Amino acid sequence: MSEKIWHVAVNGKQEGPYSIAEVSDKIQGGALDRKAVVFGPGMIEWAPITDRAEFSDAFSAAPPPPPPGGVGQAHEIDYKIYGEEMQFVEITLDPGEACVAEAGSFMYMDPGIEMETIFGDGSAKSDGGGFMGALLGAGKRILTGESLFMTLFGNGASTRQAVAFAAPYPGSIVPIDLKVHGTMLCQKDAFLCAAKGISIGIAFQKRLGVGLFGGEGFILQKLEGDGLAFAHAGGTVVKRELAAGETLRLDTGCLVAFDESVKYDIQTVSGIKTALFGGEGLFYAALTGPGTIWMQSLPFSRLASRIYAAAPQTGGTRKGEGSILGGLGGLVMGDRG
Repeated sequence: MSEKIWHVAVNGKQEGPYSIAEVSDKIQGGALDRKAVVFGPGMIEWAPITDRAEFSDAFSAAPPPPPPGGVGQAHEIDYKIYGEEMQFVEITLDPGEACVAEAGSFMYMDPGIEMETIFGDGSAKSDGGGFMGALLGAGKRILTGESLFMTLFGNGASTRQAVAFAAPYPGSIVPIDLKVHGTMLCQKDAFLCAAKGISIGIAFQKRLGVGLFGGEGFILQKLEGDGLAFAHAGGTVVKRELAAGETLRLDTGCLVAFDESVKYDIQTVSGIKTALFGGEGLFYAALTGPGTIWMQSLPFSRLASRIYAAAPQTGGTRKGEGSILGGLGGLVMGDRG
């Protein structure tokens, strides 16, 4: 009997360990399809099950896959992220495939890409309720500070075409595979774009303390589906895996996204002197596993407050610029602040 050393995951639900024969039986029985990902010996990260030669024979005997974009199925897109501090993501679409993006994130596209402004997110969950369902989904997005509309980019050509989306401020673009993570919760302005079929909704914080002092209020963005979504965050983004019962404490503004399985709570800073004079606020986020979290080193609110404080119009000064002319230099250069 072969050794049970393989794990599989579909829509964020992990199973195993299994032997190769057991995984093959699940494929042929329809319990696992081509959307599954697998982790086994010698691998450093999860990979699509179709990339593993061990299971190729099982797929040849399995039922044919459903057509792309079917109900509950996201389009399978390819992508490449460019840049360091100011990144953009280029998504390559096969004929008939599409992706959705926030209004204002578009950068460039090939001639065969067709644009369409839509209510909702274009997913089966949004379209299932007809016009009123899409309108309700779009209205929920207003609560997260996003636009009422989204833009759908589809490949209407007979060859592969590319479309690119740019980050709104310095930072990093994070690809999130919802096949592995299932449902993700993220800060209100983190979503950038996703494969068509991903549901972009909202999640309410049930704890009063989290809603009042969590930095993101009572409402977070909720990403659901079985494909790729892309989030944007400020500065450097760090991914951290939390084991069951493991807790990490961080600044409330540094939290970007986390698995739905992660417990999110707010704790107060201990010690009155630290709370009043430590410069880090009165509260921090406490996240308890199991699950994955993403953290950012430079929240946009922190960057914006520093820029605002330094602006001459708000009483800021240009300290440290080293001009030998001082204030006279400002007048000469047109800076009268």
